[in-house]
Amino acid sequence: MHPTLLLTSFDIWEPHHITNASDDLLDELIFRNLLPANTHLLRKIPVDFHQAPRLVIHTIQTLQPDVVICCGMAEKRSRLTLETRGHWQETHLHTRLDLPQIVQKLVFSEISHDAGKFVCNYLYFSILKYLQERSFPSHCLFVHVPLLHEGNLHLVLHDFVKVLDLVREQFAIPQSA
Repeated sequence: MHPTLLLTSFDIWEPHHITNASDDLLDELIFRNLLPANTHLLRKIPVDFHQAPRLVIHTIQTLQPDVVICCGMAEKRSRLTLETRGHWQETHLHTRLDLPQIVQKLVFSEISHDAGKFVCNYLYFSILKYLQERSFPSHCLFVHVPLLHEGNLHLVLHDFVKVLDLVREQFAIPQSA
């Protein structure tokens, strides 16, 4: 069996949102046929502290992916940001992926040490905790996606595909046909 990749996105949550940039990114990847083989999508997760972790963890239990990349919208950020950690109360849990090594190969991304105080952060923390407590071999990364527009779409796609390539190389996930 080939290694697997799970990508997630969130649904909208504010009345002024028409779409969620995290799901817009997945739409673009599908439309342009840029997803690696053995990629599974869990799209439009409810922006809810209880439902989001429950849905993603259930999917992890079912698929047992090698890598989980959760995407969330960062309305006020201008670049793609790779989160080093999720935190809850006084506990900080870090991804096991080498983000400095990954980011040095990107052009429109940066590392963030603050996944926020909302559902994005709690989802990341919950998945990292689940993987750690069960000694699950999967790796997890949370990526915040800025609002997508004509001026940044190419750069965001370039970097996100590069992240997928680097992860695929590390875990020998085959390229799409």
